[in-house]
This record gives sequence, C-alpha cells and structure tokens, in this order.
Amino acid sequence: MKFWKMSGAGNDFVLLTGGRRKTAGLRRLARRLCERKLSVGADGLLYVNGAGRGAVSVRYFNSDGSEAFCGNGSRCAALWAARSGLVSKRFTLRTLAGDLPAEIKGPESVRMGMPDVRKVRLDLRGKFPRGVGRVHFLDTGVPHAVVPVKGLDRLDVRGLGRSLRFNGAFGPGGANVDFVERRGRVLRVRTYERGVEDETLACGTGLTAVAVAMTLAGEARPPVALLARSGEKFRVELTAEKGGASGIRIQGPAKLVFEGETEC
Repeated sequence: MKFWKMSGAGNDFVLLTGGRRKTAGLRRLARRLCERKLSVGADGLLYVNGAGRGAVSVRYFNSDGSEAFCGNGSRCAALWAARSGLVSKRFTLRTLAGDLPAEIKGPESVRMGMPDVRKVRLDLRGKFPRGVGRVHFLDTGVPHAVVPVKGLDRLDVRGLGRSLRFNGAFGPGGANVDFVERRGRVLRVRTYERGVEDETLACGTGLTAVAVAMTLAGEARPPVALLARSGEKFRVELTAEKGGASGIRIQGPAKLVFEGETEC
C-alpha cells in the first residue's frame, strides 16, 4: 500500500488514495499507521479520491480512529490532489463539513474556504479550572473553546487542555481547546486537540475559531494574522455577522514530507 506523509504547519498526516475502503477499515488503519515510534506516525489519516470534474473527496480520521473534519488536513489533501493531477489550481473539496472551495496559492500554500459559523458564545459561563478566565465557544466544523491567556509560551497546554477537554459547558462531545495570546496585530495560538488527545503544532479549525471569536470579541480585525505553535504563519479572512461569521477563508502552509509503501 502506497502512502504519502503530509504536513500542515507541523500538523502531520498519512494520506491514502484509491480502492473502496470502508469506514471500519479506515479507522483501523488510522490507529495503526498514526502510532508514533511503531509505525509511520501522524496526527491523523487522510483518505483522498477524485470526486468528479473539479472536485476531490476528503475523509479524515484522528489517530484514535474517530472521524472528523480537519482544516489543516483538508489543505494538505488539496495540495496533494493538485500535484497529483486530479484537479487544477481551483477546485472543490468534499468534506465532512460540506463542499469547500480550495485554491493553490503557491508551491506550499493553500487557501481554503471554511464552514460558516452560525453562533459564537462569547464569555461562556461554566466551572473552569483555576487560572482560566474568559472562554469563548464555537463550531468551525468541529467544536472549539477559545481561551485568551497571558504567558502562552510557559503554559501547560497538555495539562490544562486535558482538564478543559470534557468540560460540561461544551456538551457531551467536549471540545478542542485553543489558547491565544495577542502580540501586536498577531494572534499566537496553541491547541489541544481531541482525538489526538495532545497538543499539536497547528490546527486549522482552531486557528479559524480563534480568528472568529477574537474578531467578534473586538480584539482582532480581519484579515487576521495568526502564528501556530510550529512558528508557521496563517491568514484568516472573514465577514463578521451578528453572533457568527461567513465568507471564511484560511490560508497557510502545506507540504509533502515523503512517500513510501507499507503492508496493508
């Protein structure tokens, strides 16, 4: 079985294509291939195939086998699809979050549409761990809690993120947790991702969530400049609406790390 290792600002993926793989099989492959030190190692698995003229289907599975929508993974899938000749520079990604426009902006840069955000709950009330002040909650294809902090570099993202991950204020499914600190006009972000159950070097839906929440909170103006934990830069465009946002586009890095073969 041939695979490609992709990276979206340090958020890494194993990409597969072809065949008619069923969900149960993809879940098993995600758990096996994404295991670090014992296999290829990745945050998640991408299953990418052509879906008609000008379109590509993308399915994403976290390293624990759970299926979700992934912003960075979708951008990596877009870059791979264009390089593989499945599509040209502008096309449609068919994802769990719906059909999204994608555009190749450079050798390792992709601009992609994101789902509209219908409702942002600013200053959410709840019983949060000590040291957590304001919390914003929204869904950018997956649920995110946005937590403004000071001293982001020194923050125990794994410990605090894990303690917030299943907080009752976010509903039974819990949420990804994004910690953000403003430095001038740039929002610096670190994310604890559910499904991976650890901090990742970047999170596309999380960066989008931060941009939307901070804009509606009056602490940012679009286009929003963001810096992921990996040090990679992102740009998020959006139109703020009452309680939400539309016309969201995220642009950031994506690259092919290597390709190889493994036993099925």
